Amino acid sequence: MTVKDIARLAEVSPMTVSRVLSGGKNVRPALREHVERVVAELGYHRNENARSLRPGQRSGLVGVLITNIGNPYYAGVVQGIEQVVAATGRRILVATTNEDADLERQLLSDFLGRQVEGLVVVPVGQDTERFTTARLNDAPLVLASRTVTDVPADTVLIDDVHGAHDATALMLDDGHHRIAFLGNKVTVSTGQRRLSGFKDAFAERGSVVEADLVVLGLQDTDSAELAMRDLLTMPDPPTAVFAANNRISIGAIRAIAKAIADGTVASPPRFSAFDSFDFADMAPFPLSVIDHDPTELGRVAGEMLLSRLDGTADSKPPRLVELPVHLVHH
Repeated sequence: MTVKDIARLAEVSPMTVSRVLSGGKNVRPALREHVERVVAELGYHRNENARSLRPGQRSGLVGVLITNIGNPYYAGVVQGIEQVVAATGRRILVATTNEDADLERQLLSDFLGRQVEGLVVVPVGQDTERFTTARLNDAPLVLASRTVTDVPADTVLIDDVHGAHDATALMLDDGHHRIAFLGNKVTVSTGQRRLSGFKDAFAERGSVVEADLVVLGLQDTDSAELAMRDLLTMPDPPTAVFAANNRISIGAIRAIAKAIADGTVASPPRFSAFDSFDFADMAPFPLSVIDHDPTELGRVAGEMLLSRLDGTADSKPPRLVELPVHLVHH
């Protein structure tokens, strides 16, 4: 695939394609996006390192894609990856997708154009096409924190299902049955797994999850705060809450704290949060946190990738590692 091929398929000039690949200066935004889409769909990777690398020489780079650089959880993941990778003399390139599938596709292309030796990716959704061996130019791939169905890659997760199950079971056994579930996109595998564990705890006890208390698609603290506020103003509000990640927890806690302060809620709901977050121990009411070590997840992901790069795992099929969680009461 050449620049001329891209130009022909995008119905633009080779000069326009070159300008887009060089950063998009002096190219109309709509035209730039069109060309970038064609480039990503065709799996074209501009070789940024071709002039500096001798034949057979490795770049010494590992690409790391995360979803949100503002989330301390992913900072821990990146730190763990870097600790392991740096010990081999390699360096990491880090980019953020912001849960944007098109941006993820473009960033993967950019990384491969820079001849990264391997990739650690927190995937955005369930698009298997971008993670095929051909699209990745045979670069080893490790999926971290999330899965993509039917992608044969090494994967490291945390024990989402049992963590959510055990926290929910405690609330049910304490007499709570109107338990709200605040979750993220249904295409995010962690959200699916945590919702599954939540439902499993109900099913084991012969209870039914109340559909009006399940709120999905929450992507940030603001949307979580609004959702929690709506739940608190219901005629029969939930007596307990399960928040599926740390950003959702922060937004929900903010809504509960405001309701307590203005007197609209006399007693806060029982609260369980998946993933730790700063100042959890300073919340204005008791809560339980399903905790784990994101740095360890990053280290394991880095080690899995290195074992592919050095050939020690060549004969092994794709591996799945699930790291344990534990419940902390604040």
